[in-house]
Amino acid sequence: MRTEWLLVENGNVIDATGRAVQPNATVLVRGNLIEAVGTDVADRVPRGEAVTRVDASGKTVMPGLIDAHCHMTYGESRSEEEIDLYTSPELRTLKAAFHAQKVLRAGVTGISQPGGSYYIGVGLREAIRDEMVLGPRMTAAGRYITTSNGLTDWYPDSVGVPEGSIGVLANTVSEMISEVRHQVKNGVDLIKLADSPYGDYQAFTDDEMKTVTALAHQLGKRVTIHARGSSEVGAAVNAGIDWIMHGNTMTDDVIERLADSRTPLVPTLLLLANVAEWGRLVGAPAPLRDGMARALDKTAATLHRAHEAGVVFVTGTDSGFSVTPYGEWHARELELLMDYAGLSAMEAIQAATCNAAVTLNLEGRVGTLEPGMLADIIVVDGDPLQDIRVLQDKRNILTVIKDGAPVSFDEEALARRWPHERGQTYSTHDLTYDLVQGNGEVESDGEEQLSWSADDQRDLVATVKRREAGAVMPD
Repeated sequence: MRTEWLLVENGNVIDATGRAVQPNATVLVRGNLIEAVGTDVADRVPRGEAVTRVDASGKTVMPGLIDAHCHMTYGESRSEEEIDLYTSPELRTLKAAFHAQKVLRAGVTGISQPGGSYYIGVGLREAIRDEMVLGPRMTAAGRYITTSNGLTDWYPDSVGVPEGSIGVLANTVSEMISEVRHQVKNGVDLIKLADSPYGDYQAFTDDEMKTVTALAHQLGKRVTIHARGSSEVGAAVNAGIDWIMHGNTMTDDVIERLADSRTPLVPTLLLLANVAEWGRLVGAPAPLRDGMARALDKTAATLHRAHEAGVVFVTGTDSGFSVTPYGEWHARELELLMDYAGLSAMEAIQAATCNAAVTLNLEGRVGTLEPGMLADIIVVDGDPLQDIRVLQDKRNILTVIKDGAPVSFDEEALARRWPHERGQTYSTHDLTYDLVQGNGEVESDGEEQLSWSADDQRDLVATVKRREAGAVMPD
């Protein structure tokens, strides 16, 4: 509930402008805008008017975080098939609405969804704006536009691109133009292009990127692109694309042009790091873990050079997969930018606040604690300038204020997990005769070999025999 006046009192204020921390300062909010920040602002509240007070004594007060790469329709899926094929659009929509509150609870007061199923993101954006659903302020793209050589034409031609896919196929300029027009008609904030999956070639031509971008800008919309390789990033800069996702490998020339253009880069390191470092805990295949670890190593060299060149960084996490679930790891991206790109703690905070405001179409209106800015604020137990990791523990996010109003959460409801329908997995390895009899090892395509003790083998044989005895053929 918002009152006319809100006082966040006596905190250590990080305003995200780059200025030094203001100790024992108060943030005064009127309606949904910041009125003043300082040590003597409380007396500006007219006598007799209602005021809400938040005691931030000894705590950090800073802008709410912005995640520029958050897929609310992915449903914490464990496979691409779960993202694209399973769960009805109606249920996907309800799940996205449920998960939005988890994101907000983590101190993320703004997100951009660069692509997702159907136009669920557009509907979710409107429901949040109309206060029908609790969640962060939001911008949304429609389905990724891809070519047959791009990120989201996953399946064989005999299957095609399913209606529920996060991508839509457009192999000609006329198809791309038509898709942009339809997406704009249906209310998107931005267009998402999906270039090659791993950045080893350029899936859109230079002219295709320029045509899509020019049309989107003509229609008042922005454009982003999945671009991991140097050629795609360079072409995206030349085309005037508004911000770029990934940029894992870039030449010095492309880095220089990216820096000069002031086009923001959203490296999106979280997915790579979570799989590489902790994927073994949740059964991620070894080849995937190893591949993402190698990608991180290459990315680190590129991003450090980009940071030295003055590239503008923005945080994004690819939240929505099972390895990047909603509300869990958004703030880890700040730590990863420090580790893999060399940002300072203050620079990482700016990447997650004022730099990211452009992805909400709110640059200059949100992301700093200054008079006239939208009042998206978090109160944190700890000092993120000394230890950026304090932002990762939701228990340290003591108060979330969005649009001038403190938010209340049902913590018990937020503890629930509600993923998309799971794929029909029968096993993770092949059950061969030799394996059962103890004469062979698990074939795992590069994964760790499982060792089977004599007891394990006897237990497995007994289980198979018991199930055989109890099996009943259907009528």
